[in-house]
This record gives sequence, C-alpha cells and structure tokens, in this order.
Amino acid sequence: MASWGKLTFAQKKCVSATGKLMQQTEMVSHGSRIGLAISGGVDSFLMLKVMLIRQAIMPFPVELMVLHVNPGFDPDSHLALADWCAANGVSAHMELTDYGPRAHTDENRSNSPCFFCAMQRRKRLFELCREYGLTHLAFGHNADDNVVTFFMNMLQNGRADGLSVNESFFNGNLRVIRPTMLLDKKIVIKAARQWELPVWENICPSNGSTKRDDIHDWLRSMWRHDRRIKNNVFNAVTRQQVNLTSKKV
Repeated sequence: MASWGKLTFAQKKCVSATGKLMQQTEMVSHGSRIGLAISGGVDSFLMLKVMLIRQAIMPFPVELMVLHVNPGFDPDSHLALADWCAANGVSAHMELTDYGPRAHTDENRSNSPCFFCAMQRRKRLFELCREYGLTHLAFGHNADDNVVTFFMNMLQNGRADGLSVNESFFNGNLRVIRPTMLLDKKIVIKAARQWELPVWENICPSNGSTKRDDIHDWLRSMWRHDRRIKNNVFNAVTRQQVNLTSKKV
C-alpha cells in the first residue's frame, strides 16, 4: 500500500481530478520548484495534501515548498501548519505580517479590506518565489471560486473571465497555477475532514460580508432547487478557463 494509505472516494476524486488538470494544462515539468500558497483554510490545506500525493505519483521529480503569509489577526494561527509540515517533511517559509489589520484602517481608504490584504500578501508571495528560486506558485482555488470570480468580473467589470489555471508572470520566470480548480467545494471539505487536516478558522472581521460572499449567495439561490443549473454553470465556466489555458501552453 502507498505511504498515504487507502483513500476514500472523496480523496481519490481530489487526487485524480488534480492530476487530470495538471496533465491537461501541462502545469509542471521535470525539476519544477513549486511554492504552495497555504493560508490555513480548507482549500489551500487540501491542495497541500493532494500535491504531496501527486508529487509521489509524478513520473519526474518536482520540489514543493509551503509559503504562508500570516495576515496578522492571530499571530499564532499558523503553528498548526508548522507542526503539520514538520511531521510530513515539507519545507516551509512562514512569516507574520500586519496586512490584515492595516487593511481595516484609514491607511486603506480607496480599496476594500480584502483587496488590500490580498494584494499585499500576493506581492509578498511573489517576492518569496524570487528569493527561493521557485518556478511555480500554486493557489488552492476550486471550482466554486472560479465560478464566483467569473460572475464578479462579468457583473462588476464587464469581463467574461474566471481564474487562470496556468498563467505566466515576469517574462516567464514564474507560473501561477491552480491545480485543484476542478474540485467542487463540497468534495474539498469532505476530503479534508477525512484526512483530519488541522484547518483553522478565518477570523478576519470582513469574513462573510464581502461582495464575493454576496455573489456566492446569489448563485446558490439560483440552483438551490435544481442541481442541473449548478452543474451546467460549473461545467461551462470551468471548460472555458481550461480551454483558454490549453490554447496558451
């Protein structure tokens, strides 16, 4: 039996769908050095677990490194992640910032707190990738995130764009990838619970009251009584984003 043991249906789904998307969009290659952006939430922690399994399955070697930028609401929240990485032999860089609290002060007058905090954390992640010589930066966005982003862009910006699956940055020196973007949120939550991942709660004061949350609630109201609507929307948006990526690589 493999070192990760026997997998449940939900866990197998996560591992296989991630592998399918990685292969279809040519995400990584021999010698790729992948930084995993881990916030500590269920999505990114699930990606970390799945990527460790995929690393063992791949026919060529790749390196994985956890990158965690604590936004500063709880200085000790990442200790569970640090212990988990140590127990599983995963290299990690973790640092404490004040991005979250600053996002909710007068310093940030022109943007939403989420935009400010996310922008600062992503900038720092890019810097860490350069400092460690990483070739890829992976985010744990899933199919639900992709659909919500698509409708946010369409309704607020007039663009029919979701999340990129595999995108080049800095003249090709870094690729941003989203290996778990085929996964339904329910599958992600179920598999993470079965793996008993030490996910922690998001205590940001803006959590649950953002424009993204509003659009997600609106979408759920549309398909609450007809599962086919959700399936059709998810399939259409996911297919578009994967096809766009496949044409570029």
